[in-house]
Amino acid sequence: MIYTDKQFIRWDDIDAFGHVNNAKYLTYIQEARFQWSFYQYAAKNEKPTLVEMVVARAEVDYLVPIYEGGRFYDVNLWVESIGNSSFSMGYEVVGDNGVVHARVKSVQVAVSMETKKSRPLTEPEREFLNSYLKA
Repeated sequence: MIYTDKQFIRWDDIDAFGHVNNAKYLTYIQEARFQWSFYQYAAKNEKPTLVEMVVARAEVDYLVPIYEGGRFYDVNLWVESIGNSSFSMGYEVVGDNGVVHARVKSVQVAVSMETKKSRPLTEPEREFLNSYLKA
């Protein structure tokens, strides 16, 4: 299953070259990932399944620049693989005309808030991740 979140391109996201600054794409996927892992549960008064994670790696392929702020773009996300304590995700930033502006991959690691070290994924976390696993 693919999760889609709407991200608003703010006018101050546009840099001196007249397009969305490269660092902003990581902000868009971060906000979409948080919505995916936290707010969709909180909105239903359910306990979020996967919150305690950190990003270990991120890579972005910039395909088509975004030149216009003040609009919403979709961030589609899915799980690509699940390890013992980490999982990989894929994302696409898509305009309303279907143009894919960027493709992103990230690796998250589950962490213990007490020890600040990696920990194995729990069974509920694995179930949640598997529901978004794209084969």
